Amino acid sequence: MGLDFTAIDFETANGFRGSPCAVGLTKVRGGRIVEEASWLMRPPANHDHFDFHNVRIHGISAADVAGQPRFGDLFPEIGAFIGDDVLAAHNAAFDLGVIRSALEVSGLPGPAYDYVCTVMLSRRCYSLVSNSLPFAAEEAGVPLVRHHDAGEDARACAGILIDIARRNGANSLAELYLSLGLAMPRQQAFDPAVDPLSKQSLTALAGGSANGAALVRPFQAGWPEEGINPEPNPDAEPGHPLYGQTVVFTGQLSIARPEAKARSADMGARTESRVTGRTTVLVVGDGFVASDLRSGRLTGKARRVLELHERGQAIEVLSEGEFLQMVGSMAGAAAL
Repeated sequence: MGLDFTAIDFETANGFRGSPCAVGLTKVRGGRIVEEASWLMRPPANHDHFDFHNVRIHGISAADVAGQPRFGDLFPEIGAFIGDDVLAAHNAAFDLGVIRSALEVSGLPGPAYDYVCTVMLSRRCYSLVSNSLPFAAEEAGVPLVRHHDAGEDARACAGILIDIARRNGANSLAELYLSLGLAMPRQQAFDPAVDPLSKQSLTALAGGSANGAALVRPFQAGWPEEGINPEPNPDAEPGHPLYGQTVVFTGQLSIARPEAKARSADMGARTESRVTGRTTVLVVGDGFVASDLRSGRLTGKARRVLELHERGQAIEVLSEGEFLQMVGSMAGAAAL
């Protein structure tokens, strides 16, 4: 078996994962890109509002998809393109969550997928201060020109996985995971008519704050309240990108810091209140994006992380958008 897979990237209309408005797909055979596809779509009914923040990031508006089929009508074509392939995505928990939630709120069943996460693999195989898609793509030799174009993001994800396999001398995904001592995760098949719905879909269907609106708060001057550092969830999914990490927060977040810590712990992370030699992830608020690492617009904690990284500590910086995308369906969770 060669290095065969399909890379996927979704853009969403709002903070709910089940609101896809665009998808990009890149098929790889024998370590080479052989086919690509991309579609615009209307998100599922009742979940198709376009938040300003998301539109600002990817540039897709309600008018752009007005004449397109809804996700549920388009999914047979998407599924046919994927076939029986392993799916690759940069932060796969998000993209696999898009498939699940969008099918759930459409009342449709979904197939099982084996998948790989190039954020996780980038952490394992590169030494980057940020594993956001542009940084990882640059390291892989496939610079990203139009970030948040779903087709280009899927192609970049494919290039990262091809490069990581090459660096590890792996001729297949099975060989790659064996060489890294990892088990490939799997999203099980589901039928919303009989299986429990995901937490994100339940919140959205109940008319709750699936887009995070109830949790977004105005900027408040002064030192943010740290709150307690809760114990990591022992039943968290080991394949989640925050599982086993030690997370510290800096700057003003759109959610209260105790809430951010609770969400981290739920994913299996340990949280602390200051950067130390144990820190592996720093989440930066104040509108920080990964490109600020090059421009120098950094908090004191972020500068400390850069110093520790230069000294060889395995530590990385996440924007709040990246963090929110990892922990659930929240406003602003579209910035990887």
